[in-house]
Amino acid sequence: MGSDDKPMEEQLQALWEEQGEMIVGVPQGVRDLLNSAFAQVPVLSFPKLPYGKVLEISGDASISEAVHLLAEFNIFSAPVRNPSASSTDSSLSMQYIGIVDYSSIILWVLEQAELAAAAIATGSATFVGVGAGALGALGALVLGLSGPLAVAGLTTFAVGAAIAGGVVADARGAKSASSAADALGQDFYKVILENEPFKSTKVSEITRSYRWAPFLPIQQNDSMLTVLLMLSKFRLRSIPVVDIDNNIVENIITQSGVVLGLSQCRGRDWYDNLAGKSLHQLGLPVMKSNQVVSVDASKLVLEAFILMKEKRIGGLPVVEGPEQHLVGSISVRDVHFLLLQPELFAKRKELTVVNFIKMVTEIEPETGMLPPTTCENTAELGNVIDTLASKKLPRIHIVNKNNQLVGVVTLRDIIGCFVSEPKDYFDDYFGGMFKETLLQAEDAANKSE
Repeated sequence: MGSDDKPMEEQLQALWEEQGEMIVGVPQGVRDLLNSAFAQVPVLSFPKLPYGKVLEISGDASISEAVHLLAEFNIFSAPVRNPSASSTDSSLSMQYIGIVDYSSIILWVLEQAELAAAAIATGSATFVGVGAGALGALGALVLGLSGPLAVAGLTTFAVGAAIAGGVVADARGAKSASSAADALGQDFYKVILENEPFKSTKVSEITRSYRWAPFLPIQQNDSMLTVLLMLSKFRLRSIPVVDIDNNIVENIITQSGVVLGLSQCRGRDWYDNLAGKSLHQLGLPVMKSNQVVSVDASKLVLEAFILMKEKRIGGLPVVEGPEQHLVGSISVRDVHFLLLQPELFAKRKELTVVNFIKMVTEIEPETGMLPPTTCENTAELGNVIDTLASKKLPRIHIVNKNNQLVGVVTLRDIIGCFVSEPKDYFDDYFGGMFKETLLQAEDAANKSE
């Protein structure tokens, strides 16, 4: 694996000694050696998905259908086929729109719920383009209606139309111990997805939503160096592996899949050389405490989800007080608790992050939000990799001995320890369109915010 006759282990050790203990970060010589090694490993060697065939979602599928598919197969993302593409079109970039994930859909659903609530508050069933049908179950929930009007809303989705007809002034004063939120119970999520606009909105219509990723495929004969660079250097969480001859996606390689693979490499000299180093020695965390995007425990939980969308990140550490003590963490996937639990959604305008975490933990003690996973910067990389891989976590929070937030280490950071981009590596990749496609995706995401 090395360029001279010495064993890899000796070459790596010599490069670390040459750099010295006063300089942190992976020596460039170590990165170059690992680059050469990964460049010889074909993508074909990466394990296939456990369930075999790659799930694809058609761009003309409804939001409801997409969520049901992702849930059925217990996956978080899938490539989206372009329904307008011709079956004879040989270009895969024309056959697929991009990759959509569960989190983006759920956050979009929450935004639509907020639009529906705003429409009810103004008494307009067509406020910002939300049709009357969208206000049925949501209308009952937000207003706390009960009795015949609430029942009508839940069974025929007529509450929205009734409000638009002038009932809203009287309905605003409705109070009852038995609210429509209680009546909805655990079926609230199902009601939303069977209602408008979720039932008819197509997946292709939310291509600019949060975390929407471009379709940038690789082939089986590409190298794992390319894969690791794409997952660490760019905002890509998963990469489709395509069969050009048959115009299909035959595998998906994710950040979490790569880190899981790394965790199984103990005993190999190149892996053990880095795995035995502390996070500090490797220059981690890359993002220091003053750069970490966090949310104060006293902020509204809606503000936390909005912040994640604006910053295009999947999670936030929850801190408390001027000393920034870590008290929790919140992920974009936790939006589903807000939608699933009527008592949480009904309080969304006043619910703080810390109270949201407490309520979810009380309501769902076994499947709810877990305490943040932490370590100090003296932890060895190998142990961090094992933790993230075994718990299927996207990040670990770095704290000091006083539990103050020092930084965050993500899957992307870990993968980045093992490779570095050679000069002009991607200039000709993907037909010379790789970086241009990424920039277009970034620009589209920025315009949608």
